[in-house]
Amino acid sequence: MTEQSPLKKIKWGIIGLGRIANSFATDLLTINDAELYAVASRNQEKANDFAEKYGAKKAYDNYESLAKDPNIDAVYIATPHALHKENAIMCLENGIAVLGEKPFAMNANEVDAMIAKAKEKNVLLMEALWTYFLPHYQFVLKELKNKTYGEIIKIESDFGFQRPYNTETRLFNKSMGGGSLLDIGIYPIFASLSTLGLPKNIEASATFFENGTDSSCHMLFNYNNNVKAHLKSSLLEVLPTQAIFYCEKGIIKINTQFHCPTTVTLIIDGHEKTLDFDYNTIGYNFETIHFNNLLREGKTESDIMTFEFSKQLIKTLDHVRNLIGLKY
Repeated sequence: MTEQSPLKKIKWGIIGLGRIANSFATDLLTINDAELYAVASRNQEKANDFAEKYGAKKAYDNYESLAKDPNIDAVYIATPHALHKENAIMCLENGIAVLGEKPFAMNANEVDAMIAKAKEKNVLLMEALWTYFLPHYQFVLKELKNKTYGEIIKIESDFGFQRPYNTETRLFNKSMGGGSLLDIGIYPIFASLSTLGLPKNIEASATFFENGTDSSCHMLFNYNNNVKAHLKSSLLEVLPTQAIFYCEKGIIKINTQFHCPTTVTLIIDGHEKTLDFDYNTIGYNFETIHFNNLLREGKTESDIMTFEFSKQLIKTLDHVRNLIGLKY
């Protein structure tokens, strides 16, 4: 019996070294067949500190140098939303596989350009919507697909927290794609699209900060057979941040912080059962392992987070923005 050869170790780079990049790097350390090879910031000291913290071999003070490093197999893009397209295309031009943080880009035109470049260069590209790959979410998707509790009648999903209003930070910076919709409203929308598909029509309203960034957004997705998805995002208040699927024979509730590793409660005839998925990481390792496997197999598109789904997601965000009058 011959021994299996060890898997090729994927050398990762990270562009943009904020909070999410720290979470990604933390979980990357838990994956044996991957390593953080290089990081890039526009500040050398920040890059050095990040590299030292997570054991990266290279620390660059600009994104271009990282994209031209021939030793890098894949790049995680964690820059502000408005930079996703240019950063992704720069890496794809250099033949580096790209895992791009959500939202994939600012609008559908930008996403189309990224996908076109990936196809032109025959290089792997995927939107990093980590929730899709979390075991609890995959469990819920399977239960709903199998109609274990019958058809979905209604969805309720929200995401809300409160931060001091500060236009110096990315979250409230309109030019960087700040506001509730693109930053956190994408998750309730994702919950609806990933389970019910595209709605028949959408109703939406919003409130705004003084700089024109949306502070909250209420959305109603209308489907056939009077099925509705009630969705909300807010930077003005703490919301339950759950995803609840009301079905004909029961309720599936993804509990608080539904987009993160969490628990799922099944409610049938008034009886509740809560499932714990025994998470021991932040949760970014699941999408990374999927991406690593795609890369080793020579795939250029995910079979879970497909180009078509990313297009549907960004087009839905564009439609909601149009309905509420939000322009970047």
